[in-house]
Amino acid sequence: MKNLKISGLSKTLLLITGLLFTGALFVPMWQIQLEAPQYPEGLVLKLHANKIGGDVDIINGLNHYIGMATLHTENFFEFKVLPYIFSAFALISILLIFIAKRKAVLAFLISYIVFIALAAVDFYRWNYEYGHNLDPNAAIRVPGMAYQPPLIGYKQLLNFGAYSIPDTGGWMLTAAGVLLLLVVLKEYKFNKNKKS
Repeated sequence: MKNLKISGLSKTLLLITGLLFTGALFVPMWQIQLEAPQYPEGLVLKLHANKIGGDVDIINGLNHYIGMATLHTENFFEFKVLPYIFSAFALISILLIFIAKRKAVLAFLISYIVFIALAAVDFYRWNYEYGHNLDPNAAIRVPGMAYQPPLIGYKQLLNFGAYSIPDTGGWMLTAAGVLLLLVVLKEYKFNKNKKS
């Protein structure tokens, strides 16, 4: 049997995937929203591919009182490498249009899933260190209390409610993963009797 080339629809989905990876470079990927009675409008931390944005100065000021380290973009190597990783993902998505082999798309999907898993572990570690490694001389100390934000979802931290949720870029990265999965399912389900 001849080598199977992926369909035109799959190539279109790969093009969209590449555009989603590219777009995620320019918008926030994740946000941590903080709500408290003294801040009825709320505070938000925005995590971009290359920086921390949002109400960083105010949050750093509040964190100082409970002994948390201040947040600065330059303290995280992730913000140096993520733009390159997403750019590489975008380039690979486009290259797969020309390679046009379903096994190559499957390998990319698996690699992307591994990346997401590693990113989640790293984000958890990041939150854990900032929430648990507190200055013992802080102005406000609550015995046994840690201030680790949730990996995803809601958590009460003293009088603050913390919501950790995807932002625009996070949803774009999610959509990219879904499109890659759709390409793999389409190519393997509808062409299962052919060699890739």
